[in-house]
Amino acid sequence: MEPAKESIFSSTIRAFCKAFAVIIGISIAFIPVALIFGMLGNEANSSEKTTAQFLPDLNGNSQMLSSSTPAVLQINIHGIIGKDDGLGVTADDIRWQLIESRQGVLKNNRVKAVLLHIKTPGGSATDSDTIYHLISDYKKKYKVPVYAFIDGICASGGMYSAAPSDKIYSMPVSIIGSIGVVVGPFFNFQEVMTKIGIKSLTITEGKDKDMLNPFREWKPGEDASLKAVGSFLYKTFVDDFTSARPQVDKTKLMTEYGAQIFDPIKAEQIGYIDVADATYEKTLHDLLLAANIDPKKPYQVIELKLKKKWLQELFRSESPLFTGKIKHEVQLGGQGINETFSYIYEPGNTNPILLK
Repeated sequence: MEPAKESIFSSTIRAFCKAFAVIIGISIAFIPVALIFGMLGNEANSSEKTTAQFLPDLNGNSQMLSSSTPAVLQINIHGIIGKDDGLGVTADDIRWQLIESRQGVLKNNRVKAVLLHIKTPGGSATDSDTIYHLISDYKKKYKVPVYAFIDGICASGGMYSAAPSDKIYSMPVSIIGSIGVVVGPFFNFQEVMTKIGIKSLTITEGKDKDMLNPFREWKPGEDASLKAVGSFLYKTFVDDFTSARPQVDKTKLMTEYGAQIFDPIKAEQIGYIDVADATYEKTLHDLLLAANIDPKKPYQVIELKLKKKWLQELFRSESPLFTGKIKHEVQLGGQGINETFSYIYEPGNTNPILLK
């Protein structure tokens, strides 16, 4: 008797199950390997929410030192503020870093200064406001100097977050400013829908619950509450920023500078920053002196990395571990040039895919 042949459907399911099992096995095996490398590297468990990473000092040393060594806490404000996707930063991220900077490897008042490393176009108004107050309160409570270094861009919520700093430094080529608030944009498709014969019905309770509904004609004044909120947020932003940086002319900020962006030299002239042509190393050196830390003696630069961010970075769908794709970026900069080219390398494709 001839044996029954396996159907195409069954063979497909069997192949899929095998591939899925292999992926799960590799993923599970990778976790302890990553943990082992983390323990052997320049990281250490700090507390419940964070892991301490030891960054290079001015001499390039990044090894963990004794618990009596003074430390500079570096806080990275990178990506979109308020975006909790492993690529941005939220107010809760900053809150936990500040809380746990007094615990674990940093307990017993080791942190003598805070360095904000900023590279952000801004983001959520509420998160930016919270970060502003978190840093302000920390500085006052623990009597530590706070310096900020702008690494390329510090706009909108980035300026809000940097404002409590005693001094703000910038690399020679940066984008600085955009002190303002935007709500929207909003779109209206009512006329297009009418032309093609489409109707929309939204059932609501409460006046203006469907304000600026894009599928109907807007009513006069229905955007009043949004405008009021925008005005409130803008006033709060301006008041806090000029309070923290009194060298900025508040009237000129509102009537002349507006939400414009500036180069570092202009930003220094109007008081947005303190040093226009700086490096990370100069910022750190000046901060050490402000904190009465001798740069020639042992000290530690420590970043508290959120554990959830590390896992999100590893397991998000774009990770090369799962996609098999590697992304490489090349930046070209110069007078009048600011271009980034991204290349995607895929398995089985010898030619990289260029993304502009």
